[in-house]
Amino acid sequence: MTQSQLQLGKNKVTEKFLETLKSHFKNHENVKVSVLKGATRNKDEIRKISSEILSHLGRNYTSRMVGFTIFLKKWKRDMR
Repeated sequence: MTQSQLQLGKNKVTEKFLETLKSHFKNHENVKVSVLKGATRNKDEIRKISSEILSHLGRNYTSRMVGFTIFLKKWKRDMR
């Protein structure tokens, strides 16, 4: 199981962030996104950010939140 790590800062989800995220998924199954204090410390807002990321990635990705971290997983088949 390979995992990569990214940080989400005050600019939140931008095109550049999404491009970087997609490039990480070319080599890794899992990506851990740490939400920095500058972005938010509101759990509901982190859930919205997670949903936004999933809507940009596509159907065979899932997410899980633990604290202020979003764990994203790429599946080989459709999960939704």
